[in-house]
Amino acid sequence: MSTRADELDVELAAVIEEIEAMGIPEWHELSVESARRIEDELFTTGGGPEIEVVRDLAFDGPGGEVPVRVYCPAADQPLPILVYYHGGGWVLGTLDSVENICRELAMRAECIVVSVDYRLAPEHSFPAAVDDAYAALEWVIRNADVLGGDGRVAVGGTSAGGNLAAVTALRAREQNGPDITRQLLLYPITDFALDTDSYQANAGGPLLTHADMEWFWNQYLRSPVDGYNPFASPLQMIDFSGVAPATVVTAGFDPLCDEGAAYADQLANDGVDVEHLHYPAMAHGFLSLSDDVTVADEALDAVAGNIW
Repeated sequence: MSTRADELDVELAAVIEEIEAMGIPEWHELSVESARRIEDELFTTGGGPEIEVVRDLAFDGPGGEVPVRVYCPAADQPLPILVYYHGGGWVLGTLDSVENICRELAMRAECIVVSVDYRLAPEHSFPAAVDDAYAALEWVIRNADVLGGDGRVAVGGTSAGGNLAAVTALRAREQNGPDITRQLLLYPITDFALDTDSYQANAGGPLLTHADMEWFWNQYLRSPVDGYNPFASPLQMIDFSGVAPATVVTAGFDPLCDEGAAYADQLANDGVDVEHLHYPAMAHGFLSLSDDVTVADEALDAVAGNIW
């Protein structure tokens, strides 16, 4: 599987040291309410480049209103649209928590970004987030002209959001749904097994631990049986042929590294065009740290250049 550097990137290690100095217990040691409050207080990124128009909208989804935030850079012609799903283990995360990366992708990839505030577990267990994610794609397709789109639509996300992007691409293939230009899978969750070498090597993190992921899965699934459903664990899908082209990002110090790499391999084996970008000295969530970590900044450029 993918390689891990001997040591964390120096700049990333400094950022992690600052985070760990805050003295916050790991996610699985907190209640859902407390974890969300901590995430909102300390890990909502904000910032990012100026965008000409940012609008908070909502549409009627399968379980009620689904809020979205639309980032429209200045342009004198229609732009492609990226439908983006935030991370947070399907339990945490808001539109605010991915403000920075959405702005960065909008500017660097010269596209409209539609960030989706899907329903969270455990209040809304699987497949609520999956249904909202797919409904958001359909809504964007229906309203592409009004939003300023040029007809190209991609899906993407980090971690659990990467899972939802992968699942949305699979569902579009299964249901003869909308054409997806690309799926952007940034250190995605692809399998509930939690038994890879990278889970063992990075069991204690940094930034995401084996126990955290076990906790997230337990919040998300109705029962362990759901873990075998490809719409929960996309690596469980038997055939990937005809799925949208993919860019998959993995990090050497991430428990999810091997399952992301395995997903890239499975896609490629079934004839899907795949770009696998691996960063051996990075950890989970590193793309959100582009202001402080040079490799993260370079990686974000590489990701943005791989969408369209």
